[in-house]
Amino acid sequence: MTIELKAADGGTVQVSPEILQAFKAGFAGSVIGPDDDGYEPARTVWNAMIDRRPGLIVRCSGTADVVRAVRFASQHHFLLSVRGGGHNIAGLAVCEGGLMIDLSPMTGVWVDPAARTARAQAGCTLGDVDRETQLHGLAAVLGFVSATGIAGLTVGGGFGYLTRRHGWTCDTVLSMEVVTAAGEPVRAAADENADLFWALRGGGGNFGIVTSFEYRLFPVGPEILGGAIAWRAEDASEVLDFYRQFTAATPRETTCVAVLRVAPPAPWLPREIHGQPIVAIFVCHSGGIEEGEEIVAPLRAFGKPVADIVTRRPYTQMQSLLDATQPKGRRYYWKSHYLPGVDAKAIEVLIEHAARIVSPHSAILLFQLDGALGELPAEHSPAGNRDAALVLNVAGSWENAADDAANMRWARACFEAMQAFSTGGAYINFLTEEEGAERIAAAYGKTNLKRLAELKKRFDPDRLFHHTKNIDG
Repeated sequence: MTIELKAADGGTVQVSPEILQAFKAGFAGSVIGPDDDGYEPARTVWNAMIDRRPGLIVRCSGTADVVRAVRFASQHHFLLSVRGGGHNIAGLAVCEGGLMIDLSPMTGVWVDPAARTARAQAGCTLGDVDRETQLHGLAAVLGFVSATGIAGLTVGGGFGYLTRRHGWTCDTVLSMEVVTAAGEPVRAAADENADLFWALRGGGGNFGIVTSFEYRLFPVGPEILGGAIAWRAEDASEVLDFYRQFTAATPRETTCVAVLRVAPPAPWLPREIHGQPIVAIFVCHSGGIEEGEEIVAPLRAFGKPVADIVTRRPYTQMQSLLDATQPKGRRYYWKSHYLPGVDAKAIEVLIEHAARIVSPHSAILLFQLDGALGELPAEHSPAGNRDAALVLNVAGSWENAADDAANMRWARACFEAMQAFSTGGAYINFLTEEEGAERIAAAYGKTNLKRLAELKKRFDPDRLFHHTKNIDG
């Protein structure tokens, strides 16, 4: 039976049984249509607000499959999207009616402990990589939620508990295996295809499909000092002011994330706090344990905490501590800013909007950056924004579609109120689908964006990879 796929230009393409069978004959993975078993879970991503239905999903077993799929899409001019971990807030992994290339079966990780490097396939999550590297007391610079895919995280910049020590995730990539828009497998590194390598370190999925990443690893763990401390929301002003002072003085081995939200029914929080507004600080000290205990002591002693679970724990456990707040299947809508710091007025605005939170699952988060991030020039990679001290994430999260408008309105209001305190930059991985050219320009800056546009023309002249935060070549 002939199937119909959406074309890149918005039209449709008829795919005969013979054409589809010829493609399948040389494809080692699985090819799934809307009527096939496995289609629903394959098209479903983390954010339940994304409800698109690809015309065909090809689940790749390796780079050869990716090459074949890219050539198939290019030959027939299909609308194309690429799924790694499927954790992006904008849900760009899934296209409506087109061809979705699914990398999630590709989860191999190979660690070289002597060289302190790891090669990880693009379908890996953070948890997959952390699990293998921690066997050797090593870690890559990755994010905060273990279910996040490494591919989207890395090509969009990437930051986590180790960023203050070692920079953006993309700063620590040594090489990438890439399938170009021409369907050719190439290596991108500082000494080979250097322009492509530069573009992929923050430029998103605009330039090719990365099938594996080689990361530089760093000695971390297997145990670190980490956890969370919570106070009642009535103490938020004092706690956040102390957070500001405390983080300004801590060494790079210590990273803190401040959170304003309603207390979830988590076992580490007293029952009487559940459902009540709180302020919490998640802290990770990746250096020596005893040194970390001295550094964190003033934070633990501040005010009257209602809970404190800062302790010696496995680094892999720290990396998944926020997982329960980000389950697959909720509806998510984020707004974000880079901040140069946080002063008394900004704290006041954040507390004001935290008091208006609509959903008990939503939160306002401040992720600490600075440190090694600012040691490289802004043009070192497209990720840029090396003048930022914090990432503000206004993270809307709720269950029912009927509540979309109220929750999105809350997130936008907080975002707009915090605009005056922003650096003017934007983190590409936190941009929602509605945020277009202006915010993409804010993510890269004028100089980087101009170079990215020139490289887009060179590496993807037919705009095969445009179902992303698109850069117009």
